Amino acid sequence: TTMCNSCVGGATTMELYEQLTAQGDKVRSLKTAKADKADVDAAIQLLLKLKVDYKEVTGQDYKAGCPPSGTAVSNDRQSENGGEEDTVDPWNVATNSAKGVDYDKLIVRFGSSKIDQELVDRIEKVSGQKPHRFLRRGIFFSHRDMNQVLDAYEKQKSFYLYTGRGPSSQAMHVGHLIPFVFTKWLQDVFDIPLVIQLTDDEKYLWKDLSLEDCHRFAEENAKDIIACGFDVNKTFIFSDLDYMGSSPEFYRNVVKVQKHVTFNQVKGIFGFSDSDCIGKISFPAIQAAPAFSSSFPQIFKGRKDVQCLIPCAIDQDPYFRMTRDVAPRIGYPKPALLHSTFFPALQGAQTKMSASDANSSIFLTDTPKQIKNKVNKHAFSGGKDTIEEHREQGGNPDIDVAFMYLTFFMEDDEQLEKIRQDYTSGILLTGELKKMLIETLQPMITAHQENRKNVTDEMVKQFMTPRPLNFNF
Repeated sequence: TTMCNSCVGGATTMELYEQLTAQGDKVRSLKTAKADKADVDAAIQLLLKLKVDYKEVTGQDYKAGCPPSGTAVSNDRQSENGGEEDTVDPWNVATNSAKGVDYDKLIVRFGSSKIDQELVDRIEKVSGQKPHRFLRRGIFFSHRDMNQVLDAYEKQKSFYLYTGRGPSSQAMHVGHLIPFVFTKWLQDVFDIPLVIQLTDDEKYLWKDLSLEDCHRFAEENAKDIIACGFDVNKTFIFSDLDYMGSSPEFYRNVVKVQKHVTFNQVKGIFGFSDSDCIGKISFPAIQAAPAFSSSFPQIFKGRKDVQCLIPCAIDQDPYFRMTRDVAPRIGYPKPALLHSTFFPALQGAQTKMSASDANSSIFLTDTPKQIKNKVNKHAFSGGKDTIEEHREQGGNPDIDVAFMYLTFFMEDDEQLEKIRQDYTSGILLTGELKKMLIETLQPMITAHQENRKNVTDEMVKQFMTPRPLNFNF
């Protein structure tokens, strides 16, 4: 039975807690009984929905065996967000909340799973490395099938990584680095191959750009990606405009996907309309193909069964929901996913940083002086209007962009926690917080620029040439 929304208002926190416990037991018994996957999935979806309802009513995460404590808190989320859903799709990200997108709700809406402490601990155990700060801090917060990937890895079955970038301009900003920084960490700790798709074809179809420009942006963006430190012996970077024409296996997988997805399905997933060009309608098949190991015979020696793991921002998930739906129908394993949150615009977490708005972004080409000016002038502050008020009432790190950025880039957990406490209590002023961010960003971006300077055209060619990688499958 599903629970109607109106019941939530009437249910006491204790009733909600009991419903959750019962639903958890139901999911476990269905799994034990090896019930039909659709039934298990439906039961899990309801469990996730109940967890969100529970959190809205109590302000606490549901924990089995820990009944709700204290009284229910009012749902500030509902009032500040006017009850409207956040907009999240591959082209738009927007919310009314200064705290940013409500990621717990998004997990329920997209039907993915939360990366909980148990999974972070397991990644640590299997990889033998301290988890990346993006995992420790919930920046990569959602997944599909990550446990399955780890199960296989423990049995000596390797997997490969796939991520990408839509090269819509030469300018890349710090937000674009998030998936690549994390992917590099995964490549290092699991010692596995990586393919990086540059969708220059997509950008030509969606934007008012020439084909030549899109292709050139792809090569320029490749330099920024290589500057993150990827291992040339384990990494293949490709432009769709180049690779698709030279790889029969890749194109065959594109065609297989095209045959198994209807226009109705892509309309439902991506919101295409009758006036969209036909290139857009078939493009999702091209983003799906790299998730199948047989698209890269030079790397996987023709094997079809190497599992793929895709680290990406959660707005890309619709492409891979489609891919996962098609995979079993064309005889391939479903790709697993790790989703990151969005990197907030300087003006506030209501939108993600965008390369088309120079003031919303810190670009990888910015000088130390530009970084300082942008942070001081544009970074939305959670501080109070006057020093007296701030000392007395403290700042709000949850809506403060400078603090949010530090959670992405400052490695030391204890230092970050101290900054949070000092800002909240009013000891630390907004200007001082911004100064810390500036001092974190400047050396990081200067180092990136140095690395990029050292990337020659010859190196780009090396990374982008189809070839075997150092890998025994």
